[in-house]
Amino acid sequence: MSVFFIADLHLSESRPDITQAFLDFCSSLTCDTQALYILGDFFEYWVGDDDPSLWLNPIKSTLKNIAEQVCPVYFIHGNRDFLIGKTFAKQTGVQLLNEPSIVELNKQRVVILHGDSLCTQDTGYQKYRKIVRNKFIQFIFLRLPLKTRFKIFAKGREQSKEKQQQVMDMQILDVTPQAVSDLMESYQVDLMIHGHTHRPKIHRNARTPSRGTRIVLGDWYTQGSVLEVNDDGFLLNSFPLVEKPDNSRTI
Repeated sequence: MSVFFIADLHLSESRPDITQAFLDFCSSLTCDTQALYILGDFFEYWVGDDDPSLWLNPIKSTLKNIAEQVCPVYFIHGNRDFLIGKTFAKQTGVQLLNEPSIVELNKQRVVILHGDSLCTQDTGYQKYRKIVRNKFIQFIFLRLPLKTRFKIFAKGREQSKEKQQQVMDMQILDVTPQAVSDLMESYQVDLMIHGHTHRPKIHRNARTPSRGTRIVLGDWYTQGSVLEVNDDGFLLNSFPLVEKPDNSRTI
């Protein structure tokens, strides 16, 4: 019995190699898979569940098939796809989770989240995050014409790229150890799983100097990244994409 975690695929029409890698990964899931967790930034951006783009259809149908034929699929919003809503969930069969959420793995309580809320040194982003996660703001945005929403997101992506190019200390874009410790203490857990930073690694002593583990999922820009949890423990895997276009990487 295995549970799988993925994040930061940043699926987009311009990167069919990543989409294909995801579809291939899904086809490898066996009937004894217990669950699939998607921890945000599944898409490069999401302007609303009414997006009619045809390239989304294979992804939606694949998720639906997994949810109905293989295992439950759980989804936590990221900083790129926080507008995924109930319509998408109904179309795909995925179950939307609050952030953070607590799950049980191998009889151990685990806190899971996307991870951007832990980057507390980036105060400008945290202010922006608070605004765009406001339900009233989202209500207004989703009633704009689809074309307008696409333009707003395109401009936002460019501004994000420019900001990251101007950041001198990249640690500002990483999680703050104190934020990690505080969250783990708050939920009384010794294991955290998240994505967002694109820095896959298993960190020890995350809760206190002598306890707690933090597992960071990798992005899918140049390779696939999957965390498998089974009776033997935790295995952070990577695998090559079919193609590797030279696209800039943003979180």
